[in-house]
Order: sequence, then C-alpha cells, then structure tokens
Amino acid sequence: MTSHNSNPKITAIRTHLMQAGPLGVSGWTADVRNSITTGTRCWLFVTVETDAGITGLGEGSGWPRVVAAAVEDLAHVVIGEDAFATERLTQRMSVAMMGHGMSGVVGQGAIGAIDMALWDVRGKAWGVSVQALLGGTTRDRIRAYAHAATPEQARAALAKGYTAIKTGGVANPVEKATAIREAIGPDVDLMIDLHGPPWLSLPDAIAACRALEPLAPLFVEEPLAPEDIAGYRRLRQAVTVPLAAGERHGGLHGLAPLLRDGLIDVAQPDAGRAGGLTGLQKIASFAEACGATVAPHAGSLGPVAEAAALHLMGAIPNALILEKMDPDWPGRADAVTMTPVLQHGALLIPPGPGLGIGINEAFVAAHPATRNVGLPRGGWPAGTEAATLYVQPREARGKAYPPR
Repeated sequence: MTSHNSNPKITAIRTHLMQAGPLGVSGWTADVRNSITTGTRCWLFVTVETDAGITGLGEGSGWPRVVAAAVEDLAHVVIGEDAFATERLTQRMSVAMMGHGMSGVVGQGAIGAIDMALWDVRGKAWGVSVQALLGGTTRDRIRAYAHAATPEQARAALAKGYTAIKTGGVANPVEKATAIREAIGPDVDLMIDLHGPPWLSLPDAIAACRALEPLAPLFVEEPLAPEDIAGYRRLRQAVTVPLAAGERHGGLHGLAPLLRDGLIDVAQPDAGRAGGLTGLQKIASFAEACGATVAPHAGSLGPVAEAAALHLMGAIPNALILEKMDPDWPGRADAVTMTPVLQHGALLIPPGPGLGIGINEAFVAAHPATRNVGLPRGGWPAGTEAATLYVQPREARGKAYPPR
C-alpha cells in the first residue's frame, strides 16, 4: 500500500474510445431504431498510470470523440503531478484550458475523466472504495429506474424488480405517460422526460406540466431548453410538479443558477461531463444546500461512469434515484469486469477498492469509434422534422395537452 508520504506520481494517460451498440429500450420511442443514440453512442474510457504501478480508470462524456482529444491535450498538465491531489489538479486543468473560453461539457468531460481515474487510483492505493473516500456509507444500494415507451415495456421492467419508470419524448408525452400510469398503478414512481429537440416553448411547457399533474410524477425532466433560465423561473411559478434538469450542463457552474434560484427540485448531473467525482461531489453539496436531491443522468454513458455515480450516491445524503438503461446493448457487460447487481429495484454499489471496475481493453479496441453525432427521427410536430428546429411550439394544443 502506498503511504501518504510517498504519493504516486502520474506517468501516463491513455484514452480508449469505443462505439457502443444501440439501446434496448428508450422511453423516447417504442422503436429504439429512432433513438438519437442509435449508431452514435460512443464511450470514452481513460486510464491514468502512476509510478507506483497503480492504474486508475475513468470515463468522459459530453461528446466523447472530442473529449478524447481534450484529454490527450491536458495530459502534459498533469503528468508528473501528485496523483492524490484531485482538487489541485482539477484547478490546474481548469486554468490550463481557460485561454480557450469557458470549458463547457467537453472541458468538464475531459477534466472529469482524468479526475475519476485519480479517485480510482487513490482508492486502490489505500485499499478502500471510492464511496469510502467520498465520506463513507449512507446507503449500500441505490434505487434505479428503467425506461419504457409502452405499457408492455413498463410491465416488463416491473417484472425485473424495478419500482420506478421513466417515459417521455416529443410525440404525445402526456398520452404516453397516462397509459403507462394506468398500467403500472399508483404505487410505482413515474417520471416524464419532455426534452427535445425540438424543445418546448414556455406556454407548451406549462400546458404539458399541468396536464401531467394528475399522474403524480416523481419529477418532470427538462421541459425547457437547458439555457432558458428565465423560462424555468416562470415555469416554476406556474406549475406544481417537481422539476428536474442538469444533464446537459458541464460542472457546478452550469447547474448553479437552476439550484440557487430554486428552479429545480432534482439535479441531474451527467457523471461523465460534470467534472468527475470532484465535480459531482460539489454539485451534490450545493444541491443539498438548496434543498434539492440528486438523480444523475446515465442515458448515453458507459459502465464506468455508472459505477462512479453509484459510489457518489452511496456517500451523499440527498441521493434520489439513478437512471438505468435496461435492457441495453449486450456488449455493455462484455466491455467491463463487473456489472452492478439489481436487487429489489436497487443497484448494489461495487465494493472496491477504488471504483471496483475495470475494462476489457481487447473488447473495447475491437469496437472502434466511428460516429458520435446524429439527429433524432420521429416525434417531431407534423411536417417539421426536416427543419430540425431547436425550439418549436407544439401544434394541436388541445389534443397534445388535454385540460385537467
């Protein structure tokens, strides 16, 4: 075991990009071939090597094929540095990239992938889990939710043991959520994701949230474009459903306005683009101070970031629930050395040391990344899909959002 007086130094950083297969189920659409992640989902794993022979593993999101280049560019800033100095190195990398402007999800994804791997190094060096490093155990399992676009998919998830379901999308989200609520009954938590593209206009977001109120959702997710802070402020005053957002922001500073002004009840940082475990811990603490819970996003992420989110949620007091893509591409399990166990609707936290997970480098290398961006198909207002508008009022309000 490495002593505190001889902390390991970083000697190398390597990136491992892979093309992941399509989702098995998406709440966005009953036909997963129309999911935006089909054919575009890439995972970026990062390994940090040290002079103590300990290698840490992280994952970066927020446009992984671009983040990989950012990680390689940042490597010279941290090689030779103390591998345990996670806060200092986060600051150092932030300063290094500030000449290019605010970092956003690409910068925070790169910082976060390296940071996550450094937490893994320290856990392995000290022989303890990352959860222990983050403050110890508040819980040993994390409640998870599955996705469903149809009542049949929702019932299949319940049969696996899930006790919470999320649905959503652009096409008839209220109708879809109502049908699923009728199928699963009142005792299962239901979440509805309203995000675009196209994003809702404020009047449509208000109408949709009001129409969803009778379904008693655990939360309504991203009803407005992520940068529309003024819209969230007006929406907050107009509806009573709990609101959730945050997956598209990079780091604490992106989420801070939503939390500080009480505009959301649930923070949803993406475990791969929020500045690593250092960034996630800051977001969770700030959310706690603002009276909000944390439900990390995991829709496009790979298994390493999922493991990191589990360790974080097991250590913080305000963890709510974790997104789980189930069923997912079978290769997800082949890419890593462990898969979290689902028991009674909750995922068990990997026991460690470190993150408790490794990658199968041969399998990852056998699936080289080829594409990372695409456009969603289906679900656009009639006749507008070719326009690919970012924000667009919905048509046929009465049909889409019936009165309460």
